[in-house]
Amino acid sequence: MVGSTQTKRTELILLPGMDGTGELFLEFAAALPADLRATTVQYPTDRCLSNSELENFVRAACPATGSFVLLAESYSTPLAIKFAASNPRNLEGLVLVAGFATSPVRGWCRVLGTLLVPLMSHIRIPLFAARLWLVGLNAPPPLLKAVRSAVSSVRPEVLAERLRAVLACEVRAEMGQVAVPVLYLQAKQDRLISVSCVEELRKIKPQMTVVTLKGPHLLLQREPYKAAEMVARFVRSLCSSEEGASRS
Repeated sequence: MVGSTQTKRTELILLPGMDGTGELFLEFAAALPADLRATTVQYPTDRCLSNSELENFVRAACPATGSFVLLAESYSTPLAIKFAASNPRNLEGLVLVAGFATSPVRGWCRVLGTLLVPLMSHIRIPLFAARLWLVGLNAPPPLLKAVRSAVSSVRPEVLAERLRAVLACEVRAEMGQVAVPVLYLQAKQDRLISVSCVEELRKIKPQMTVVTLKGPHLLLQREPYKAAEMVARFVRSLCSSEEGASRS
């Protein structure tokens, strides 16, 4: 477990990646300090929902009282940006993990991807592709199995809709409206989200803190303890800033 000097209890709302199950957050959540409670949002695996409908799941998970920080992984980052831009009550910070404000697939690859979405969503992720694009070539077999199981639990038409949402993503304007501090966790060996996606966000929000950790796209799954340490440090800095402001 990550050590803690935090006195104020803050809730961390976790928004999952493409599978939407939240099952892949287990190790990361376990690595968080005891005073940082984590609540995982789960998206339905059997029906297609718009971003507005998915936002209802996020809103329902947020505490009515008490502060919270929103953490979004990959697919959920545009949704988290839009939600944070609405200035929800008691939101104190935003954490983006391998995130993007516009489609991470650019140029002709984006056009090709749009055409191939129906096919890709019906094919079980090959082992080599999962290692290459998601968990790293040296990923432990249990993690590889967990990732493929989580993705396979989602109906193909739901995956297709989520892939389309990623390809059509556009939340740059909303990113500019986010008023809370932002932490970006960048995976150094990410083969899906390029550095240009990070720079695009940093251009909109120059004060955004970027921390680069060695690891593949599924950074929280490969480096749960290092990621938990960075997130806990960010949350503590928010609490320290608030306490300093209240004293002054």
